[in-house]
Amino acid sequence: MKMKVMMLVVAVFATGVAGQANAAGCLKGAVVGGVAGHYAGHHAVVGAVGGCMVGRHLAKKHAQEQAAQHQPTQVH
Repeated sequence: MKMKVMMLVVAVFATGVAGQANAAGCLKGAVVGGVAGHYAGHHAVVGAVGGCMVGRHLAKKHAQEQAAQHQPTQVH
């Protein structure tokens, strides 16, 4: 089981380094999800995948909110 977790961490890290712009939030979410999944019944891989998806979603949402705040307002 430890080997699977180690392989997952390496794969996630490699993905994060290779596609850092596209994987925003995935690495942190995968780590948190993997740990939570491990303690919730030895489902680290499932937790890591779910955490990655949630992390990406939250990072995209945060980026959209930041972009909306920096939009100039138009006065008619």
